Parts: sequence; structure tokens; C-alpha cells
Amino acid sequence: MSIDRVVLAFAGFVILASLGLSQVHSVNWLFLTAFVGLNMFQAAFTGFCPLAIMLKKVGVKPGCAFN
Repeated sequence: MSIDRVVLAFAGFVILASLGLSQVHSVNWLFLTAFVGLNMFQAAFTGFCPLAIMLKKVGVKPGCAFN
């Protein structure tokens, strides 16, 4: 699995988890959803993704998006 796929899977999991938590616990969990969405948006333009940097350091093979 490449860095690109891991980043997308992790972002999708965090978004779905925070949406679920916002329904069960507190609406404030939606701030996590907004943070992940904004990070994905800026990464689309800048190519900077903290998770991709960490994954590259632990040896996950790079994909096309995050070199």
C-alpha cells in the first residue's frame, strides 16, 4: 500500500469517526472533521502533508502524490 492510499484511508477513517462521535457525544467533534478537510484541501495545492512525511520516514513506499 502506498503513502497516497494510506493518507486517504486515514483521512476517511478520521472523518467518519468524528462524524459518528459528533452524533453520539458532542457536536464539537465536527471541528476534527473540518480540520481534516482543510488539511486535505491545502495538501492538494501545496503537496505538504504531515502524515505523508511520517509515513515516508517509517519506510512506506511513496506514491505519485506525496514524493
